[in-house]
Amino acid sequence: MQKLSTRQRTLAAAIDFSGYGVHSGLPVNLTISPAPVDSGYLICRTLDNGTTTVPVQVHFSRVSRTTLCTTLDLGDSVSIATIEHVTSALSGMGVDNALITIEGSECPILDGSARPFAEAILRVGMEIQPAQRKLLKIMRAVTVRNNDAFAALEPYNGRSLDLEIDFDSKVIGRQRMIFDWTPRRYYDDVSRARTFGFARDAKILRQAGYALGSSLDNSITVQDDRVLNPGGLRYEDEFVRHKLLDAIGDLSLGGLPIWGRFRSYKGGHALNAHVLTGLFSSEANYQIVNADELPLEYQAFDEQPEGLPVNSYLRSVR
Repeated sequence: MQKLSTRQRTLAAAIDFSGYGVHSGLPVNLTISPAPVDSGYLICRTLDNGTTTVPVQVHFSRVSRTTLCTTLDLGDSVSIATIEHVTSALSGMGVDNALITIEGSECPILDGSARPFAEAILRVGMEIQPAQRKLLKIMRAVTVRNNDAFAALEPYNGRSLDLEIDFDSKVIGRQRMIFDWTPRRYYDDVSRARTFGFARDAKILRQAGYALGSSLDNSITVQDDRVLNPGGLRYEDEFVRHKLLDAIGDLSLGGLPIWGRFRSYKGGHALNAHVLTGLFSSEANYQIVNADELPLEYQAFDEQPEGLPVNSYLRSVR
């Protein structure tokens, strides 16, 4: 286990992926590259004519649709769907700055989890950058609701998520997970959780233009009281873990890591986006702080997955 400083981090090298969009069913190529300090997550799309759009920040203000996934509007009628698994892996593994380039309209679903992205980050390693990491410290609780469903951001001395789901399904039922974040815990306990759906909904979704690339290779499929995937579940409570995976990806659209607690009941992409809108509706709700201003609990950032290469800059930074 290697100690990392409170400095920002980017990838040590670019990583490439090819696959299909879970909703479009179309082939897509994706590259995640290193980015300079204070970039956050940038995204651009290579169009059919070979040109590439100007990179823009991956930000909640660009969310244009939250039906079954998070879709970003890049401007000029260009959008990218299903961004949440990519940003979940980046945020979950502790990457601060990265450039995402996509050739297609949707990020590749791969195996339906964030594990392929996290494994690639683990493989190439990270570069510590010459700037202090900044975080969004929650100063005042913000809650958004939709009937009995809610999402909340609250002051908390750490980075914690508390999610609960409740489905009318014997396979899923009511599941809850409380997760105190570290990169190692994310890699071990969250990144492998796959997206899921119900066999009864497949026809309706495809008629509406969704789930055209969905299969047992990339989605948990529930039919009545059983899971159709031959290998079963990766975790007993894989369903709530995937919702937590999604939330980490969606919350990264706040632009900085969140120092506080996120709570959710029956939540999803829409409530995740709305709670960020509520957070930024008043400057009294948050404060941007440097990592070295935080208490000892910040050491959670130092708990890295085994085998992660970390390259340090030679010069010191204050």
